[in-house]
Amino acid sequence: MISPGYPGEMPHFTRGLARAGATVVGLADQPAEALPDEVRRVLAAHIPVADLWSEGAVVECVRTELRGRRIDRVECLWEPAMMLAARLRQALELPGLTVEQTVAFRDKERMKQVLDAAGIRTPWHARCSTADECRAAAERVGYPLIVKPIAGAGSRDTYRVDGREQLEQTLPKLRHVEQVSVEEYIEGDEFTYDTVTADGRIAYENISFYRPRPIEEKKHEWISPSSVCLRRIDAPELQPGRAMGRAALAALGFRTGFSHMEWYRRPDGEVVFGEIGARPPGARLVDAMNHASDVDLFAGWAEAVVHGRFSQRVERRYNAAIVCKRAEGRGRIQRVLGLDRLLRELGPAVAAVEILPIGSERRDWRRSAVSDGFVIVRHPELQTTFRMAERVARELRIIAG
Repeated sequence: MISPGYPGEMPHFTRGLARAGATVVGLADQPAEALPDEVRRVLAAHIPVADLWSEGAVVECVRTELRGRRIDRVECLWEPAMMLAARLRQALELPGLTVEQTVAFRDKERMKQVLDAAGIRTPWHARCSTADECRAAAERVGYPLIVKPIAGAGSRDTYRVDGREQLEQTLPKLRHVEQVSVEEYIEGDEFTYDTVTADGRIAYENISFYRPRPIEEKKHEWISPSSVCLRRIDAPELQPGRAMGRAALAALGFRTGFSHMEWYRRPDGEVVFGEIGARPPGARLVDAMNHASDVDLFAGWAEAVVHGRFSQRVERRYNAAIVCKRAEGRGRIQRVLGLDRLLRELGPAVAAVEILPIGSERRDWRRSAVSDGFVIVRHPELQTTFRMAERVARELRIIAG
C-alpha cells in the first residue's frame, strides 16, 4: 500500500485491507514511527524511501527489501503516487492498472482523447504548454472557458476565464504548471459518479451533487462547500450521467478498485463528462457515502481488491450532505459557535462532526478541501437534507485569531 498514512482517509483503507485478510506492506517517504497509530497496528512491514517521486530508485528499493518474497498487488489511492504504483506493477509483473492505463487517468488530455474515441461527450479541449498556445486555444474554443493542469486534482490551479483580459491575468498564475488543458466551460449542475468495482463488476455506485460547483467555491473564503450523496440514484434525470460513468470505466479498462468521476448536466438535459480518477473522492466524501447507506466502503473496497467481491448490503436509506467549514480570521482556532444548538435541534440527523481542536492552527482553505472541519447530516427527504446543510453552513462558525 503506497502512502498508507496520507491523505487523511488512507489509514482507513489500509485498515480495511488488513481486516480483509491481506498482509499489508506500507511504502512511504516517512519512517514507520511517523505513521498514524491506526496504520502501524495493521502493517506487517514498512518500506521507507527517501523520495517517493524518484520512481526508479523506489522500484530498486522495493526489489531489495522484498528479497525474493512475492507480492500479489500494489495499491495506491493517492492521486500523485498512482504512476509510481503502475511502475511497480510493471517491474514486479503484477495485475492492476498498467502504466498506459494510469496515464489515461492522470493526463486529462489523454483521458478525454480515449473517451472521445468511445463516443462519450467531453468538453472541447486542447493541451497547451505555452502562454501563446493557451491564447490560440482560447480563440478556438471561445469564452467562457476553463484552464486547469493536465495532471491536477481537487480543482487546484483551476480557473474559469471569461475573456481575453482575464486570460492574461490568469496565465502568470500557472507558470509553475508544465502543461494545462484549455476547455469549454459547461454551464449546468455538477455531479459525481463514484464506484467500487470488483473484477470488472460495478458492485457499489454513488451519485453526489456539489453545492456550489468546486470552481465557484474556490473563489470565496466565506463559502461553506457541501456535497450531497443522493438517495435516489435511480431517478430518471440521473441515468444519462450514470450510463456515462459506466461507459467511461469500460473505455479506460478499469476493473477493480475505487473510482471517482465528475460530470455536468446542462439546463437542456445534456450530460457532459468532466474528469475521472482511479481513486476514491477526497474531502471526506467517502464518509458521507458510508452514512448515506450505513456501509463501510473502506472495508468494501478492500474486500473487492483482496477477494474480488463486495458482500455488504447497500440499503439507500438517506441523502447525506457533508458541509465543510472554513474558520473566520487568521491564526489558531479560538472557539466554535452554533454547534451545540445545531446538535440539539437536528438531533440524530447529525451523523458526524469533526472540527479542529481549540488551539489548532487553522488550515489554508485554498489547499484543504475539508478546511477546518465538517459536519455530515442525513435525511430520507432530499429537500430536508438541503435545508439542514444550509443551516450548518449558515449557523456554525469557527473563529480563529
